[in-house]
Amino acid sequence: MNKLLIEGGQPLIGELHAAGAKNAVLPILAATLLADEPVTLSNVPQLRDVTTSRALLERLGAQVTLHEPMTLEVDTRSVDKFCAPYDLVKTMRASILVLGPLLARYGYAEVSLPGGCAIGSRPVDQHLRGLRAMGAEIEVDAGYIRACCSGRLRGARLVLDLVTVTGTANVLMAATLAEGTTVIENAAREPEVVDLGDCLVAMGADITGLGTDTVVVRGVPRLHGTHYPVMPDRIETGTYLVAAAITHGQITIHGTRPACLDAVLLKLQEAGAQIDTGSDWIHLDMQGRRPQAVHLRTAPHPGFPTDMQAQFVALNAIAAGVGTITETVFENRFMHVNELQRMGALIRLEGNTAISTGVAQLTGAPVMATDLRASAGLVLAALAARGTTVVDRVYHIDRGYQGIEQRLTQLGASVRRITG
Repeated sequence: MNKLLIEGGQPLIGELHAAGAKNAVLPILAATLLADEPVTLSNVPQLRDVTTSRALLERLGAQVTLHEPMTLEVDTRSVDKFCAPYDLVKTMRASILVLGPLLARYGYAEVSLPGGCAIGSRPVDQHLRGLRAMGAEIEVDAGYIRACCSGRLRGARLVLDLVTVTGTANVLMAATLAEGTTVIENAAREPEVVDLGDCLVAMGADITGLGTDTVVVRGVPRLHGTHYPVMPDRIETGTYLVAAAITHGQITIHGTRPACLDAVLLKLQEAGAQIDTGSDWIHLDMQGRRPQAVHLRTAPHPGFPTDMQAQFVALNAIAAGVGTITETVFENRFMHVNELQRMGALIRLEGNTAISTGVAQLTGAPVMATDLRASAGLVLAALAARGTTVVDRVYHIDRGYQGIEQRLTQLGASVRRITG
């Protein structure tokens, strides 16, 4: 099993170019099932989850061609299977996103109940309620969702019980080929949902209200091919910014979107970072100073992203003062705290809040990643620690960070991948 061996204590200094967004490219790959012509995607990150999505599309019969390292062409005209099996879906929760497109275009879908990171309950009831309201017949049996419809789905007014990114994405995709108008209220406003919607519009969909909590979709008979660049990954950008901050360093990230990171940049400034931004770049400079502890509360966009929580728990662990981080999105997303405590962090949990008293120095130790973002938090802590840290189960981090050891090494870190 692969591990990362990290020698901490060096400030990270340098420049990076942001990779394509994991949380945008996965639903966009699913959306290619809606098009009756090839769709070409550029700025596609080289991630384990992208490989899984590609394998799933190919299992359905699509032809997926890699034209260059970051460009994929998906041709779904050869799709002749409509089942997303357990062996693929169990490794990646985003596989549920093929449900809406398969149902809308082919009238039938069979999708295994999803797996992925064990960070808490993420039920699919909002997906199913929305599709049923649009005329689908759905049953859940033996671990599979089986859905069918006679003719086209029908437009409907959908009020989501809670803000759900994948739920919004699934019904949004299904609605593009439905007959009539669909109104999605309490829709997710995340930039990745907007990116999916923009791609669907480029494919011929009629959508308004993207980025607000009410999205209106007027169904069209067909979607066509397009060439679409995937947005940059705001969570990857945020992670490397925190990596520089936690090591008292400085970094410039190009090809990113500062406007998508307002909540994160505000907290980094509160931590003592000097932040400068342009239209597509962010520069952070700690000027050699130790970060100050921050208080934050996760929330759906435009609030502080839950996917950046673990990274800031690591930051607070070595910051000056006492910081509190409250997790409101997932109930089981503090599994990294026990591992940070092994490195000398002074953190106590009170319900859904992590209270950290910063220490001047963490100490390297063997630790184990439990999910994607927890693994990122452990890597950041290791970069700031004295001595050697071995991070186990890094297959989690490979799901969401492209070549993390190479990119950190480029910034002056001592990181290498080992097996054993």
